[in-house]
Amino acid sequence: MAINSYGDNLATNGVVGTASTGAKDKTALGKDDFMKLLLVELQHQDPTEPMDSEKILTQTSQLASLESAENTNTALEELAGSLGNSQQFSTIAAIGKTADLGSNAIAHDEGSISSFEVYFPESIASGNVEILDTEGNVVSTIPITMPEDANGDPADKRDAGVYQFDWNGELAGGASADSGVYYVTASYNDPDGNAQTTRMGAYPIESVRFEDGAAFVKVGSNYVPLDQVKEVY
Repeated sequence: MAINSYGDNLATNGVVGTASTGAKDKTALGKDDFMKLLLVELQHQDPTEPMDSEKILTQTSQLASLESAENTNTALEELAGSLGNSQQFSTIAAIGKTADLGSNAIAHDEGSISSFEVYFPESIASGNVEILDTEGNVVSTIPITMPEDANGDPADKRDAGVYQFDWNGELAGGASADSGVYYVTASYNDPDGNAQTTRMGAYPIESVRFEDGAAFVKVGSNYVPLDQVKEVY
C-alpha cells in the first residue's frame, strides 16, 4: 500500500537446497560398533581372570543408553529448528490483517515538526486529525483536505489507506506546544455520511520480512519487529 502525501501542515502520506551425500554419521554408535567393542574387550581380557558376562552386558547397556540419549538430543535440536522456521513462516498468514502496536502516542519537541501516520479503514469525505494532551484534551486539529481532480477542483473523497501528517506543534490558540507526549486520533465521515473514528498505531500488515531469524512486519511505511505488535485482527 502506497503512502500518500499532501500539504504543509498535512501530508498523506529461497529456500536453498543442499545435496545429501548419504555419508554415515561417525559420531553415532550402532550395533556393529558395540559388537566390535565387545570383541576387542574379550580379546584383551586376562585368560586367568575372564571378564564377568554380567559386567559386559552392563557396559553394553550403558553404551546403548548413551547413544540413545545423544541421538534424542540431536533429534530434539532438529525439531526445535524446524518448529522455529515453521512459526516464522506462519507469520505470512497475517498479511492483510490489521496490526495494533498498542499506542497512539508521539513524542513532540517544541519548535519542531512531528510526522506520523494514520490508517483510515474507510474512504474519507471530511474530517480532522486530533492531537490530544496526556489528560485527553484536544489541543490541536489538522483538517483532512481532499485531493484535486483532473480539473484542479477538490475531489469528493479520499480513498481508504494510510496517510502521513505533519504537525508543526501549533495549538488551537496559536501558541506552540511544549515538548512532551501527545496522542493522535481522527474523526471523519465516510462518503455515506457515517461518522467514523480511528487512531494512530493500527495499520494493515502489507508484508513480512525475516532478518537473522527475526520476523518484521510492514505497517504503514515502516517495518517493525513482530514482538512489538500487541494484537492482530
